[in-house]
Amino acid sequence: MKELFKQLWPFFKCHKKRYGWGIFAMLFSNGAVLIPPYIIGNVIDQIYSNTLTTEKLLLQLGLFFLSIVVTYGTEVFWGYLFFGGRNLLAKELRERLMKHYLRMRAAFYEKYRTGDLMARSTNDLDAISEMAGYGIMVTMDSTVFLGFILTMMFVSVSWKLTLWSMLTMPIMGYLLKVLGDKVNKRYLASQTAFADINDDVLEGVEGVRVVRAYVQEDAMAKRFADKTEDVLQKNIAVAQINALFSPITKILLGISYVIAFGYGAVLVSNGELSLGKLISFQVYLGMLVWPVQAVGELINLVQQGSASMKRVAEVLEASDDMDEEGSKTDLEGHDIEYSEVTFKYPSSESANLTSVVAKITRGKTLGIVGKTGSGKTTFIRQLLRQYPVGDGAIKVGSEAIHELKSDVLRPMIGYVPQDYTLFSRSIRENIKFGKADATDEEIMEAVRLANFEEDLARMPEGLDTLIGERGVAISGGQKQRVSIARALIKNPEFLILDDSLSAVDAKTEQKIIENIQKVRKGKTTIITTHRLSAIHHADWIIVLEDGEIIEEGTHLELISQNGWYGTQYQRQQLKEGSMDEKYS
Repeated sequence: MKELFKQLWPFFKCHKKRYGWGIFAMLFSNGAVLIPPYIIGNVIDQIYSNTLTTEKLLLQLGLFFLSIVVTYGTEVFWGYLFFGGRNLLAKELRERLMKHYLRMRAAFYEKYRTGDLMARSTNDLDAISEMAGYGIMVTMDSTVFLGFILTMMFVSVSWKLTLWSMLTMPIMGYLLKVLGDKVNKRYLASQTAFADINDDVLEGVEGVRVVRAYVQEDAMAKRFADKTEDVLQKNIAVAQINALFSPITKILLGISYVIAFGYGAVLVSNGELSLGKLISFQVYLGMLVWPVQAVGELINLVQQGSASMKRVAEVLEASDDMDEEGSKTDLEGHDIEYSEVTFKYPSSESANLTSVVAKITRGKTLGIVGKTGSGKTTFIRQLLRQYPVGDGAIKVGSEAIHELKSDVLRPMIGYVPQDYTLFSRSIRENIKFGKADATDEEIMEAVRLANFEEDLARMPEGLDTLIGERGVAISGGQKQRVSIARALIKNPEFLILDDSLSAVDAKTEQKIIENIQKVRKGKTTIITTHRLSAIHHADWIIVLEDGEIIEEGTHLELISQNGWYGTQYQRQQLKEGSMDEKYS
C-alpha cells in the first residue's frame, strides 16, 4: 500500500486542492452521520424517564433532519471531487503511456507485444485509477470513519462494551491480510493472461485474410477458446478470493453483535448503561458494517492496484536501449556519409552491417540492392535511428546523427517503409498525415506524382473513401502509392523508399520514378529494392550481401562488372523485357 501511494503521490500533490476539499467534506460528512444515533438514544432515554417535552422533541427532530441533509450534501460534494479525480488520473496515465509509446523505437516493441501494451493501457490503468476515487473513499471509511464510530461508541456509550465488542477485529485483520496477498498474485496472473488473449484477437483480425485462405478458422477459434478458458479460470480464481472478504467480515461482525447484546444487557441490568445508550450502541455497531467491509475492499483494491502499477511502471520505465538524444540543433550541409558502420541487432548472433562505407551527395539518388536479408533495410534503419547506432559513424553534413536532436533531422525525412502502415481513415487523411495543413491542390499533386489518379477516380467517394483497418479495403499496390503520396506531399529533403514499389507493375513503377526525378531535383533520394528497374536511373548504386558492400557504381558500371548486379539485370531483363534502351 505504501509503495502504491508513493507512486501516486505526485498526482495527489498536483491536485491537492481537489483532494483537500474532498477529505474535509468527507470528514464533515462522517461527523454529521454520527449525530442521528446519538439523538435516537437521547430520545429513548427521555421517553423512558418521562422527561421528553414537545420543545425537546422538535429540537431533536430538527437536528436529526439537519444532520441528514448535511450528510447528503457533503457526500455529493466529496463524491464529485474523488470520482472526478479518478477520471483525471486515468487521463494523465493514458497521456503518459501514449507519449512513452510514441517516443519508443523498434527495440522497445521487440520486447513488448501490442496486446500486452493494450492490456496495460486499459485494464491495468483502470485498476490504478480506482485508487484515486473509490480507493480514497474506502481508505477514509476504513480508517477515519471507523475511528469516528469507535470513538463515539467509546466516549458517548461505554468503553467497556466497545472493547469487548471489538475482540474480533485482530482476527479479521489477519485473515484479510492473508487474502490480500493471494489476490495480488492471482490478479497479476489474470492480467498477464488477458494480455495474451489481446494479442490473439489483434493477430486474428489483422490476419483474417490469411487465416481464411489457409482454412484455419476452426484451428484459430479452438486456440482462442482455450486461451479464453484460461483467462476465465484465472479470473474465477481472483473472484474466489474476493468472495471470501464479505463473509469473513459479516461473520466476525455477527459475533460482535452477539457480544454487544449479551454484555450490553448485563451492563443495563447493573445500571451501568441506559437502554437508550444500548440502542445507540447497536445503531453504531450496525454502522460499523461498511467501514469494516471497507477494510477488505481497501486491501483488495490496493493489491490489484499494486499489481497493475508494477505492470504500468515497468512499461513507463522501460527504454528502447537508444543513446541519449543529442543536443545539437544546427545542421550544416546535407550530404550523408557512412564511415565504417558496423551494426548487430540485439537478437542477432552475427553482424547485420559490416564496415559499410557510403556517401550520398545532396541532390543525388542512391540505389541499394541485394538479396533478401542482405541488410538493405538495416542500412536505412541506422540512418533513421530506429535502433542504437553501431560502430563507426553516420554523418549528415558535418554532424554525427546521434549528436543531433531528433526534431532536427526527422522533419527533413520522408519515409515509406516496406511494411507500409495506413490508418483506418480516409485517403485524404492518410495523405495529409505527411503535411497536416495541405490543401486539396497539394493532395491531388501528391496523388498525381504517386500515379494514383486513375485508381482514385474509380473510388466511390474519391479522397474521402475510407480504406478500412490498415488499408484492408484497397489493394497492395494502392496502399504503396498512398504511402508514397504521403511522403511526397511533405516535399522532404531526404526521401527514402524502402522496397516501396514491389506491389506495382513495371509501367506504374516507371511512371512514379519519372515523376520523382522531375520534382526532386536538388534533393536526396534513397531507394532500396529487389527490382533493378527502380534504381537504374540512380546516380550511385551499392550492392549488399550479408551486410557488406560487395559491388558499387553506376548502373552501366555494374553491368560491365558481370557480378551479382549484372547477373540479376540479365535475369530481370529476360522476364520484363529491356528496361535500358536509353543506356544502349
